[in-house]
Amino acid sequence: MRMLVSLLVLSLFPLAFSNENATSYILPRPLIFETHKLKSAIDDDNVNVNCTSWRFAAETNNLAPWKTIPAECAGYVKDYLMGRGYVVDLERVSEEANVYASSFGFSGDDGKDTWIFDIDETLLSNLPYYLEHGCGLEVFDHTKFDKWVEKGAAPAIAPSLKLYEKVKDLGYKVILLTGRRENHRVITIENLINAGFNNWDELILRSLDDDHKTATIFKSEKRDEMVKEGYRIRGNSGDQWSDLLGSAMSQRSFKLPNPMYYIP
Repeated sequence: MRMLVSLLVLSLFPLAFSNENATSYILPRPLIFETHKLKSAIDDDNVNVNCTSWRFAAETNNLAPWKTIPAECAGYVKDYLMGRGYVVDLERVSEEANVYASSFGFSGDDGKDTWIFDIDETLLSNLPYYLEHGCGLEVFDHTKFDKWVEKGAAPAIAPSLKLYEKVKDLGYKVILLTGRRENHRVITIENLINAGFNNWDELILRSLDDDHKTATIFKSEKRDEMVKEGYRIRGNSGDQWSDLLGSAMSQRSFKLPNPMYYIP
């Protein structure tokens, strides 16, 4: 009897060994494939989470000064700019600014209630230029950008055009305050008009004397001059924090999204 049991066990051993081999040669291939797919999905999710976190930190001015977006966020930033998310963010800013502008009571009828707009990435979109230059992967190059400006081909940012027209209709004095240089005045005016922006009250560009100044200092000085002339800066729209911070700040500022570049 004992010998019979031993023979049965020995007879099953090759079968068990064979099944183990079969498992080792047949199962790992789909398992490896599924594991690779899972790992890729996890990696993609981590990139999206990390890049969303980075963009949030950039937009809220929580990052130290930076020159380019993280290399791993190149696809993320491009997808955001070309997708619905960027449009919805722009629309949100415009709508909130519209509500604020509409509910504000003017202090008399002296024409001193003022709204300031930046131009690039605020009224005009340079996205066609940035799509050819890495959407933030390249360090901002003033020479290359100036050549783009000189084409006068930047399209309007539609939600900003809507806000611009509303602010004008409400009776605000509209001042365009931009870091563009004075030698681009003519092409800037042509570009703005062709994009649908008309009848602003003043267009302020950088003079040669302003070239060495940071954007924050330059724009603060210009706002200081407005306040000294008696203007009440009710609103300020810009895509860079340097458009909004500094001295003589507006009563409310509206930051438009821009994950592509940072100008101190």
